Amino acid sequence: MSFRQLHPNIRLRICVGFIQRLLGIMLMPLVVIHLAALYGAAVAGVLTLAVAVSGIAANFVGGHLSDVHGRRPLLIVGELGATVSFALLALVNSPWWSSGWATFALFLVNTCSSQLATPAADAMMIDVSTPENRPLVYTINYWSVNLAFTAGALLGGFLYDGHFTQLLAGAALLCAATTAVVWRWIAETAPRTGKEVATGIPAMLRGYLAVGRDRVFLRMLAAAVLIAAVEMQIGYYIAIRLSADFPEQALFVIGSWTAPRVDGVAMLGILRALNAALVVALVLFAGSLLGRISDRTRLYAGIGVFTAGYMVWAVSDTGWVLIAAAVVLTLGEIASIPIRQALLADLVDPAARTKYMAVYALNARIALVIASLCVTAGAFVPPLAMSLLYACAGVAAVLVYRSLLRVRAARRERDARGGAPATSLAA
Repeated sequence: MSFRQLHPNIRLRICVGFIQRLLGIMLMPLVVIHLAALYGAAVAGVLTLAVAVSGIAANFVGGHLSDVHGRRPLLIVGELGATVSFALLALVNSPWWSSGWATFALFLVNTCSSQLATPAADAMMIDVSTPENRPLVYTINYWSVNLAFTAGALLGGFLYDGHFTQLLAGAALLCAATTAVVWRWIAETAPRTGKEVATGIPAMLRGYLAVGRDRVFLRMLAAAVLIAAVEMQIGYYIAIRLSADFPEQALFVIGSWTAPRVDGVAMLGILRALNAALVVALVLFAGSLLGRISDRTRLYAGIGVFTAGYMVWAVSDTGWVLIAAAVVLTLGEIASIPIRQALLADLVDPAARTKYMAVYALNARIALVIASLCVTAGAFVPPLAMSLLYACAGVAAVLVYRSLLRVRAARRERDARGGAPATSLAA
């Protein structure tokens, strides 16, 4: 199966999602920098925290509203909110009007609009995909996400100085275009259960309590947290270790010519850039290269080599060893992520799909807390201990996914025998 054979909603959603992520990674850090320049780093940090907390709340509200009213209305509201907020951000940061507090308020509106629609967008990808094509869908989406992050970071970094207002205005025009696309061509995909969906805050709370009682889903969330916590070490403990301990060294020596020497901070940049470049270059070939390998093997081996790469990053001070580890862990990342996402899609309850997506998004927030704690732990234990901690997280994640694969196999066997489909509370 190719990209053109996928459901039109999936193709459009991936393209729209690319633009959204491109704008987000390009502009949101620049807004934070702008607020820091106006009010200082301390105040900007508090304002950014308020935006982050509000975004989490909007994510949960969007998860409930999408199950009640469908995916399409939430997607349209999210795109309209982004269009209006970007247009007004351009206005309040223009030569005619400059307001820091209006910038903060519109930053808040923009983030909440985006997060309100995120569960609906994630659920829509599941609604119109099948167990057979989900690895392909998530492989393409993963490539799109990484390409957007790479391009957005480069564009934002080079164009911020002197072009901030123009960037915001351009973002408003792009969001207006994506709003038109969603309005005209995205169809509703929410499953029709024939049951009336309860509305209101009590119903929303009951729905999320039901998600919280789903033991299978909680296992998936725990495994995702373990892997994300390891992945985020590159921006936390590993970043600090390299900046403090990595000896300045030349990566190339050819005859009498020696390449410029790199320190720990430069090495960190090389590793992150290499990881992003490899993902963009290789992920679209993963389906053909790995298609004959079973999901179980891809998942176990992928998590294993991914974890091994981070273990090396935690202890090595040799540039080429770190680069080799970057290649290895990227291959593991590419192999395992589509399978993990497809497994999530297969096991959540279709009747409350967006609520599950909203809660699942917390894995990154929880992992950030763990990554921060690892920075503190790293101040008291040697790098080898941190490396072994990553190994424990990887092994635990593999064991959890092993149990989840068994649950999926049991449900498929039950469905094949003609039994009633199991709810996600089973097992």
